[in-house]
Amino acid sequence: MDPDSVEGLRASGGDGAEDAIGPDGRVPHGSSDDPDLLDFSANTNPRVPADAAETYRAAFEAARSYPADDYPEFRAAAAAFVDCEPAQVIPTAGGLEAIRLAIQTTVRAGESVLVPYPSFGEYAREVRLQGGTPEFVPHDDLLTADPYGHALAIVCNPNNPTGEAADPSALRAFADDCLNAGTTLLVDEAFLGFTDEQSLAGREGVIVARSLTKLFGLPGIRMGYAVGSGEARDRLATARRAWSMSAPAAAVGTHCYGQTEFVSETKARVAEERVRMRERLKTRFDVCPSDAPFMLLSVSDADESVDDILASAREAGIALRDARTFRGLNSHIRVAVRAPGENDRLLDALDV
Repeated sequence: MDPDSVEGLRASGGDGAEDAIGPDGRVPHGSSDDPDLLDFSANTNPRVPADAAETYRAAFEAARSYPADDYPEFRAAAAAFVDCEPAQVIPTAGGLEAIRLAIQTTVRAGESVLVPYPSFGEYAREVRLQGGTPEFVPHDDLLTADPYGHALAIVCNPNNPTGEAADPSALRAFADDCLNAGTTLLVDEAFLGFTDEQSLAGREGVIVARSLTKLFGLPGIRMGYAVGSGEARDRLATARRAWSMSAPAAAVGTHCYGQTEFVSETKARVAEERVRMRERLKTRFDVCPSDAPFMLLSVSDADESVDDILASAREAGIALRDARTFRGLNSHIRVAVRAPGENDRLLDALDV
């Protein structure tokens, strides 16, 4: 595969490739629950903002009562971070709940949705749960697809698992195309906080899903939100469950969004480490270009297998993400970008 493009992804699987679904109908995800493994399978920040734990503990007393359902402090902090109006912020228990809320309030049974691949497997699952039909499009072709006749189009920016951020002008042009076609655009910005790109939050015809999980390294607290305008915002606000975010989650989320120095340091570290890791990884793998806190590796050597690499890494105490669970990928691994010393352990384990 050409390391400067993602064209090779199409050769590894086509539109007919099936999504990996577990026996209970759920989509596989990264993250290891083995405390003895250094986890490179999940794309969360290995560091958390100062005083986040203290903020969580301080919210315990407030958690003995129902939280204020309008979440004014969290809405204000989130709105300031993505540059929208606080009233447009719809708090949710994590980014995935924001995605479900967006799809649930937009897609009806029998309607079709433009879904990128390879990309986050939950999009297609949520569409099917609403009785809709996913129409899969290569993720790097989606911004030139015709949205007419579809209830929804979904963009993951930056895309997971490939890592590229969308071209800003192309994304905005596609948002205009969707608006003119009467098609809602859902943009999943779970990893956009690691970049300097501007959010589409508040744009007419667009629903943005955001998560604090990745950037602030706190996946267990479940902090997220959707952003909508006009009728889309009204649908989201009506369908949102009462007390959709816990009092500690709202308090920690508000605190995290005030940590501007932490965000700047995180973005700089990830960008620097990603370049350093890529230089070594490309001696053994084809590495997709990435703007995210992870990289997709293609195992192109016929004498190697994904299973063998996953197993040898595990023997070295490291968990990697088996990316074969993504539609269209059959010889790929995804690795997170963590702290420098941890990244050195990964590179040594992969013998690069």
